[in-house]
Amino acid sequence: MRKLIHFRVVRLALLAISMFFLSSPFLPSAASAQIGVSVSIAPPELPIYDQPICPGDGYIWTPGYWAWDGEYYWVPGTWVMAPEVGYLWTPGYWGWGGNGFLFYDGYWGPTVGFYGGINYGFGYFGHGYEGGRWQGGHFFYNTSINHVDERSIHNVYNSRVNENAGSHVGYNGGNGGINERANFQEEAAAHENHIAPAASQRQHAYLAHNDPQQRVSTNHGTPPVAATPRPNLASHAKDLPPVEHLTAPNTGNAKLDQKYQNQQNSVIAKQNQERQSLQQKQDNQHQQLAKQNAPPQRMQQVEQQHQQQTQQLAQRHTQQTQRMQQKQQPSGGGGSRGGGGGHR
Repeated sequence: MRKLIHFRVVRLALLAISMFFLSSPFLPSAASAQIGVSVSIAPPELPIYDQPICPGDGYIWTPGYWAWDGEYYWVPGTWVMAPEVGYLWTPGYWGWGGNGFLFYDGYWGPTVGFYGGINYGFGYFGHGYEGGRWQGGHFFYNTSINHVDERSIHNVYNSRVNENAGSHVGYNGGNGGINERANFQEEAAAHENHIAPAASQRQHAYLAHNDPQQRVSTNHGTPPVAATPRPNLASHAKDLPPVEHLTAPNTGNAKLDQKYQNQQNSVIAKQNQERQSLQQKQDNQHQQLAKQNAPPQRMQQVEQQHQQQTQQLAQRHTQQTQRMQQKQQPSGGGGSRGGGGGHR
């Protein structure tokens, strides 16, 4: 008998971000009051996989997780460059919300917050992070947990920890879930300055969403790509996640709010137009190369150019969004810069 999946519309928390993080059902923006879903089916168990070698100094491991868009799909674990010195990653997690499972977004911050008591491995064993620490402006890797080439990365140490490797349950609460609550330190971490997942993480998740092999209906809980050395990035404009829709302005001044909203709408429209223009240009080049029966070497050169163009566009749009958010920041505003409250 087929299981009935029901959806319950939930209002996500209002959070402000300083980094580019686009709204979608894959990695929803912590910037906005989003519409999310509550899912009646628990996420599959976390797959067992090997960690790729760390690609370079300053990268921090972000564990893989099951995301949802009509069904569960696996977003591979990957090494991500920390957005700021001293910042650590708090993974997102699924938690029972009373009528279904909700996803709480991951975020960057000075300390690791609550991630549901989930044992993601590689230093994320339920509470805190044992995979490394910041010291003197450098991230030091715990080589008892992380796969690091000590010939190229010298800021390392070796400290054995209890890995708590017994459970692969990937959700908190509900029937069969992890029975853990946030401790005092994790509660305090929730109120620190946060940075939402980086644009590279956003693209990484979006590409996983578009890969049929990563969906549980195809891989049956064993994704073919469980982890990557670096985030997978879009190679073409059409592969970028949807353009960000920011939190509706709420300064208390109706006229100023309307001005800010008009600015947001103008930036979004321009970004969509620029994406469409680049996509058309890239599609035309593909058609020309196909007509010319271009050699593989030439095809590879063009693909590299397309990825460079796409990433430059994404970076420029990120900076535009950041500048607009800074200008629209209420006077005296501060506090959280995103993450930790959204649901998928």
